[in-house]
Order: sequence, then C-alpha cells, then structure tokens
Amino acid sequence: MQELAILVIVVLVALAFDFTNGFHDTANAMAPSVATGALKPKVAVALSASLNLVGAMLSIEVARTVGSGIVDLTGVDGESLMLIVLCGLTGAIIWNVLTWLFGLPSSSSHSLFGGLIGATIAALGVTGVLWGGVAQKILIPALLAPIIAGLVAFTGTWLVHKVTRRISTRTEQRGFRWGQIGAASLMSLAHGTNDAQKTMGVIFLALVAHGSLDPDADMPLWIRIVCALAIAAGTYMGGWRVIRTLGKGIVDISPRQGMSADFSSASIILTSSHLGLPLSTTHVASGSVIGSGMARTDATVRWSVARKMLLAWVVTLPAAGAVGAVSFLVADLFGHLVGSIVITAVLIVACAAMWLRSRGSHVDHANVGAEWDAMPKEERKEAKRERKKAIDRELSTVASGIAPVAKPRKRRGGKGGA
Repeated sequence: MQELAILVIVVLVALAFDFTNGFHDTANAMAPSVATGALKPKVAVALSASLNLVGAMLSIEVARTVGSGIVDLTGVDGESLMLIVLCGLTGAIIWNVLTWLFGLPSSSSHSLFGGLIGATIAALGVTGVLWGGVAQKILIPALLAPIIAGLVAFTGTWLVHKVTRRISTRTEQRGFRWGQIGAASLMSLAHGTNDAQKTMGVIFLALVAHGSLDPDADMPLWIRIVCALAIAAGTYMGGWRVIRTLGKGIVDISPRQGMSADFSSASIILTSSHLGLPLSTTHVASGSVIGSGMARTDATVRWSVARKMLLAWVVTLPAAGAVGAVSFLVADLFGHLVGSIVITAVLIVACAAMWLRSRGSHVDHANVGAEWDAMPKEERKEAKRERKKAIDRELSTVASGIAPVAKPRKRRGGKGGA
C-alpha cells in the first residue's frame, strides 16, 4: 500500500513537470511567429498546444532513452528508486519555474536529467549514475545542438535574404507569414515528439520500480495519452515571459529570419527524436534565433541577453542536481512515504511563491510583443552618468539664479597707499 501511494505521488509530480515543460518551452516554437506578428499570441499557443499533443503520440524513442541508460538500477529497491525519481522531478520543476520567472529560455530536459543525477548521487553515490550514458545522451548533444542549429539557421537566413533581397516589405510580410506559420507548426510537432517523451520515460521508470511493468515492456497507451495532454495543457498556458525573451530580447526578428530559424530547429529536433536523443529544444531554438540574427546585416544581436541565457544553460544541470540531492536527503530523514509527502508540499509552496512573485512584473498575451527596452549594462551605466550630469547642470542653474551676487569689495589702501 505504501509503495502504491508513493507511485501515485511520483506520477502526479511527473505530470506537473510535463505541464511546466509545456509552458516553459512554448517559446521554442512560437516566439518568432509572435514577435513578427505572423500569429496572434493566443492563436499561436493554441496551435502549438494542438500540435504538441499530436507529436507526443508519434514516437517513443526518446522515452526509451530516458527510461534507461542514466541511472544504474542494479540492487536498488523499488521505494528508493521511486523516491529518487520524485526528488529528481522536484529539482527539475523548481528550476523550470525559477527560470520562467526570470524569462530565461533554459532547458527543461537538462533540468530533469540534472535533478535525477543529483538525487541518484545523494542516494547511491557517484557510482549510481551511468556516466557513459550521461556523456553520450546529454552532454555531447548539449554542446553540439545549438552550434549546429545556429549554423543551419545562419545559412538558411543568408540564402533567403540573398534570393529575396529585392522584394518589397509588404510582400515580405504577406508571403513569409505563411512560411512562418508552417515552420512554427512543424517546430511544435517536433517539440511534442521529443519533450513529452521525457516524462513518459520517467513514469515508465517509476512503474518498473514499483513492479507494475517489466523493463522490456512496451510503453502503455495511457502513459502516452496523459503525458501528451499534460504538455499540451502547459503549452496552452503560454509561458509569455520566455516567449518575450526569445522573440524580442535576443534580436529583432524579421519574417524571413523567423521562418529560417523555425525550419532549422524543427529539422534538427525531428532528426534527434528519430534517433532517440533527448535533445534540448531550448538550446536548438535559441541557437537558431542567434544564428539567423547574425546572418542579417541590419540586425543587432543583444549579446548581454544571450550571455544570461548561456549562464542559465551552464548552471542548469548542477543547480537542478543540487535541488534533487537536497530533496532526497530531506525526504530520507522522514522515511519514504512521509518524505515523499513533505517534499511534494515543499515543491508546491516554492512554486506558489515564485508565481506570486511573478505578478509584480506581469507578462501576458497583451504585452508579450512590446518592444524590448532592456539595455546592456554599459548602456545603463552611460545613461545613469548622463542623467547625473543633467541633474548637476540643473542644480547649478537653479543655484546661480537664487544665490545673491556678491559685489566686488573696494580695495583699501594700506600703509603708504594713495
């Protein structure tokens, strides 16, 4: 009975992660289309949610990778393994919501893997992690994916601009709008084939730990359906803060650029899904946007924003891993069942606190496409210095108008003076 209760908690928290994955990664597919006005914000997220749902049902190759090859299951009892999975999910969700709060397009995939690795190390030591699988299936794709995506998008954008350089702005807006919609739709489908699979793999792992499934069994249909619905529901929520950063913060996206970036991302993600690689769609989409922006001579990439994103990418694995490890150590103090309940309660409180904090700088469909007004640090310092100089000049002017003018004193002659 206790094992069943823990299993139910793990499945529910896994679906919650799937939901955060959806709203955190909506930007990967729809940020360019929203930024250029090819799609209205609410239409964009509805279309993306529908195609995520379809994509999640098309393939399970990535789910097989996540369900095996990361954690060494040898000699681990069922309850301990389910607790490891729960604490890994806790690290992933907290990092997802935190980066959403700051509008940073970080990787939901890496937050999940980081959380699982951290919880595994806390429970079993470093030997509990299959480091060869981590390097092959996580680290190497993480390094190569944004670079390849950036190069493909750079080449595609350069070619499109070369071929269509003489068309009018009006023709560009009308003609490439449909190209963008098609590319964004394909990207949404690709996202479903890759990201929804990760939660399927986690739930499958929990069921194997419980003893409900054999490790070599096929993926049950009900897991595919509930995971597809969860990520589609999260996608429909919008994730507006991340959409704004990816669509407006890095570079001002043109229709031709947006179409090239989306086609580049979709082709790479669909290929990785076919090969069973749990690729970070965020890394791919961000690399495509930056690469397409660099191909335009009239576009300026905001490298200050890109540096923040890169920092979030680097920190994701260890940060989520640290939360996963601490979660396991805390849960282990209370025993498996009570510890599971305590960690789940802490997770709910932490997410609620971050959501309340987000209300102070609200971003939704109404202002997601507003012009990006964030300045790099150097420009902010320069603007601050100019404001200070202007204030000093005003104070000097006021002081000179108020202060009495001193009359020159008559020179008195000294001894022997005239």
